[in-house]
Amino acid sequence: MRRTRILTAVLALAAGLIAGSPPVLAADGAPRPTLAAESYTWKNARIDGGGFVPGIVFNRKEKNLAYARTDIGGAYRWQQASRTWTPLLDSVGWADWGHTGVVSLASDSVDPNKVYAAVGTYTNSWDPGNGAVLRSADRGASWQKTDLPFKLGGNMPGRGMGERLAVDPNRNSVLYLGAPSGKGLWRSTDSGVTWSQVANFPNVGNYQQDPTDTSGYASDNQGIVWVTFDESTGTSGTATKTVYVGVADKDNAVYRSTDAGATWTRLAGQPTGYLAHKGVLDSVNGYLYLAYSDKGGPYDGGKGRLWRYATATGAWTDISPVAEADTYYGFSGLTVDRQKPGTVMATAYSSWWPDTQIFRSTDSGGTWTKAWDYTSYPNRANRFTMDVSSSPWLTWGANPSPPEQTPKLGWMTEALEIDPFDSARMMYGTGATIYGTENLTAWDAGGQFAVRPMVQGLEETAVNDLASPPSGAPLLSALGDIGGFRHTDLSKVPSMMYTSPNFTTTTSLDYAESDPNTVVRVGDLDSGPHVAFSTDNGANWFAGTDPSGVSGGGTVAAAADGSRFVWSPAGTGVQYTTGFGSAWQASSGIPSGAVVESDRVDPKTFYGFKSGKFYVSSDGGATFTGSAATGLPAGDSVRFKALPGTKGDVWLAGGASDGAYGLWHSTDSGATFTRLAGVEQADTIGFGKAATGASYQTLYTSAKIAGVRGIFRSTDKGVSWTRVNDDAHQWGWTGAAITGDPRVYGRVYVSTNGRGVVYGDTSDTGGGSGGGDPTPSGACAVTYTITNQWSGGFQADVKLTNTGTSAWSGWSLGWSFPGGQTVSQLWNADYTQSGAAVTVKNVGWNGNVAAGSSVAFGFTGTWTGTNGKPTAFRLGDRSCTVG
Repeated sequence: MRRTRILTAVLALAAGLIAGSPPVLAADGAPRPTLAAESYTWKNARIDGGGFVPGIVFNRKEKNLAYARTDIGGAYRWQQASRTWTPLLDSVGWADWGHTGVVSLASDSVDPNKVYAAVGTYTNSWDPGNGAVLRSADRGASWQKTDLPFKLGGNMPGRGMGERLAVDPNRNSVLYLGAPSGKGLWRSTDSGVTWSQVANFPNVGNYQQDPTDTSGYASDNQGIVWVTFDESTGTSGTATKTVYVGVADKDNAVYRSTDAGATWTRLAGQPTGYLAHKGVLDSVNGYLYLAYSDKGGPYDGGKGRLWRYATATGAWTDISPVAEADTYYGFSGLTVDRQKPGTVMATAYSSWWPDTQIFRSTDSGGTWTKAWDYTSYPNRANRFTMDVSSSPWLTWGANPSPPEQTPKLGWMTEALEIDPFDSARMMYGTGATIYGTENLTAWDAGGQFAVRPMVQGLEETAVNDLASPPSGAPLLSALGDIGGFRHTDLSKVPSMMYTSPNFTTTTSLDYAESDPNTVVRVGDLDSGPHVAFSTDNGANWFAGTDPSGVSGGGTVAAAADGSRFVWSPAGTGVQYTTGFGSAWQASSGIPSGAVVESDRVDPKTFYGFKSGKFYVSSDGGATFTGSAATGLPAGDSVRFKALPGTKGDVWLAGGASDGAYGLWHSTDSGATFTRLAGVEQADTIGFGKAATGASYQTLYTSAKIAGVRGIFRSTDKGVSWTRVNDDAHQWGWTGAAITGDPRVYGRVYVSTNGRGVVYGDTSDTGGGSGGGDPTPSGACAVTYTITNQWSGGFQADVKLTNTGTSAWSGWSLGWSFPGGQTVSQLWNADYTQSGAAVTVKNVGWNGNVAAGSSVAFGFTGTWTGTNGKPTAFRLGDRSCTVG
């Protein structure tokens, strides 16, 4: 799986989004926002995994203490009781967003309470900050930081090699860190508080994935890639004498010190022509095992070898399980069984097709068996079974032809570890999850070992867009690498990502405000269409047709009634279509690459933004006209949305620290904008259910307000703001998307760049009628429709129409269920139920209903016996016509 998300946030960040700027001073007489704080409960919308896990580390002293590192999503600690992972780096803030990339992790085998993480995401300009070493004395519950004078690359090429960070198993105040970019080998002698370069280490590495890459991403020197101690050469309290170091240099890959790091020499007789991805030492038998590949990984690798070095005699033995000519992959994952030291395992990490391969030897590499073999090609015999029922999307909805299978054993399998206390348990990382087994030794007895995901709690998706429709599923997401999901239950893993087509990355999605069953998404795909549509709220999809020149997803907008769409794809200009994208036409008056959105009331009105200018179309996207509004952000790091329920109500967030940066509001379809005083920086904007008595929907933003960076909520149109996250819940960069929930007051969905979709709930219910007259006069009509029904449950939509001659400023609708039904959840209104009687009241934003207009809400409920429809509805004290 390609990690396309490396650029998800970086280009915007490089433009200056993360740099600090002085507070914006309010104009004379302009009200400043007041800032409050509120306690929220934060969870993930469960996906379970979704990204590359390049490292798994077991503590060698304490049973069941294990850690996992991710390339952009932080570090995690294993919880044995619940069989889940706990995130450890959610406290990383906006300014240090790069520290969510973990290039290496070390657990102290002397004091298991101590753990260290080497953090930093990119070594080139994409990450403006340097790397750091984090240290914890409470297993990652809290951290102290030492900044480094160079960058680290948790999401750079070669990130699956390692571990680059290591704690001396005899004198745990001593640590080593291998640096990239020619910065050499570093050492700390005070438990990671201070660091200095090992000046006499002879080789800083020279391997570059692509020396011609001008971005600096693939052309960086991958440097020092692992450090391994021979614990048998030291005693408790004294530094280990023998230390092995792996270097990204095909001719000089392994060095050794036999005097606790005072001097270093190239290991004599070592193989050349390959990079040593891993060096794992079996001190009982005196063997250093090395996994070699011709490339740095994690995607590439066409040839590889496994070697064994006898530490006492200096003898080298090629123990590769297959002939060099038969490899089409490199080796990387490497582990020994600490309970049975002669048992060693390795992975063919870059065997993309037909599957990864895992090799196992019980005689120190003398002979090997494979996790699967061909019987008669293309048929396979597996030594394993796989059960992905806990993460069913891992099948990718595929139906491959042999020798491929679904689900795959894995890919990008650079992390492989046998539990040092349990020979039967093994975990390994892939490009999408952590797999594990607890009956590994069945392999040796000729049986099958059972593989299943062991990843719950580890959420590692990069989020590009979010939507919470007023009916149907509460959450639709657009994700990097695995496309996105329709969550009908936030606490459960969805059965499948979006398919038909299956985008590698979904860049944007939208639904029709008055017809949420109509959904559109766009994204990236190596071959095939870049746009897809759904008519059942994202449950099922069909591909649209690309206009000429499309090379990527871009942004997309659905008309308020779903009758048409506007698409701004990569590779060509803005396009519009009626129906479902069978014939696109070029929009005029708007530049290529503009961000597009739709008005949430008028189906003919669409909006766009590009390079400081706002654009409006009133003819369904055929033509756009530039707005005269000035003072908007000059760059393209902007996100904007139109408010549901009110035509022409637009909010715009974005900018950069070297220019206009903040939050703007328009009530005239973008003809003019007013900047909100006191919002110093803002990067996203979203709307949710109004608070009790409020006449306007709740606003949510990722912003800097009153000098504080965080996630904020306003229930009074931006006059005052409440910070709803805290310093322990920051998740690095949160600038891609945000939305409230139109059905649950206070709920907010927040995008992260590697920690998945996090959502927060408040204990303040905030419901209510939102003011207004709850008993309007005049005639009314009601349509009650059961839209879905299943055993014991159902979903219904209710449409209330003002058939009188005067407007309502508030409404209250009542009925009685005939069969004992109970409302479970209701959206777009507030409700109470007593026995069979139900009363539904407007919320603040939909209380005004003009003569001849309608308002709608929906709900889910339970039933027993029969699910008959109510036969009578009352608006206050007036009976309504039932349609």
